[in-house]
Amino acid sequence: MGKITRKIKIGKLDIGGGRPVLVQSMTKTDTRNVTSTVKQIKDLEKVGCEIVRVAIPDMAAAKVLSKIKDKINIPLVGDVHFDYRLALEAIAQGVDKLRLNPGNITKKEEIGKIIKAAKKRKIPIRIGINSGSLEKNILKKYGKVTPEAMVESALGFVRIFENLSFFDIVLSLKAADVPTTIKAYELISRKCDYPLHLGITEAGTPFSGTIKSAVGIGTLLFKGIGDTIRVSLTGNPREEVKVGFEILKSLGLRQYGPTIISCPTCGRCKIPLIKIAQEVEKGLAQIYNFKSPALIKSIQIAIMGCIVNGPGEAKEADIGIAGGQHFGILFKKGKVIKKIPQKDLSKELLKEIKKLINI
Repeated sequence: MGKITRKIKIGKLDIGGGRPVLVQSMTKTDTRNVTSTVKQIKDLEKVGCEIVRVAIPDMAAAKVLSKIKDKINIPLVGDVHFDYRLALEAIAQGVDKLRLNPGNITKKEEIGKIIKAAKKRKIPIRIGINSGSLEKNILKKYGKVTPEAMVESALGFVRIFENLSFFDIVLSLKAADVPTTIKAYELISRKCDYPLHLGITEAGTPFSGTIKSAVGIGTLLFKGIGDTIRVSLTGNPREEVKVGFEILKSLGLRQYGPTIISCPTCGRCKIPLIKIAQEVEKGLAQIYNFKSPALIKSIQIAIMGCIVNGPGEAKEADIGIAGGQHFGILFKKGKVIKKIPQKDLSKELLKEIKKLINI
């Protein structure tokens, strides 16, 4: 158990206060296009997204937020930069939360107007510190982006909010550099008890971005830091949600859906294990397609190349296969169930998985 932060309500959900870490994403559509934005949010809901954020680049985007909110089932966050009036309109439209970038909304009177409106509607605000938009005076003081500079920026705006008696705050301190991000979150976690939104900003393509996010977010979560996460990938936002859940699952923070364990193969392997593993993974994607991970039974699936690894080393798996000469075995919880021809291993395993999870 990590540090218990204060609990902040967003829609019908809670962030912080020892609640499970929530997975969120952000749409990549033009927010003004209500139809395409709602469609993407619905797709995200189906793979388990728990909170969704939309960009508000102009007043036209702000004015359709209520139409979007009426058609979705998860909390809606409005992402505002530069113009405080967009935040005021987003609040009027009924968003469940705001994300402000204090690096580009800096006038205290404008922040005060936002806070007054948010307090009236009981809408929380994320102070989203981004390494690319730190205030000029802080950059001048530190000479470059540092964890300390990001923390000073965050705490400066926290004080402004607190002086206006506003405490429904979530914080994020994101950099594209993983070590900088980790250190910034470690520092801020020691200095306040507001819930923390974790992420690596501009992490990159699905391959490199997944690795950077898993290392950065995973390190912090392992230390007990973080209350909600967003994986930022240059790709389909559904992948952000999937990666987010896998990070949580790998740390034992959320349990749901299938977990595959498979051996890397070696000279003892007598079956085309790589091909079989790929077939099973593809089959699982079809079985679980558009099903919320939170509603899926948690099972561990073993795909092993020989009797050394399976069922011996994989005896705790709910179900699995292990290869032999021309044949393989199907086992459950370490107990051999039946012998299967090599060509039917993946097909039979998928059939048994469907039975196990009642699909």
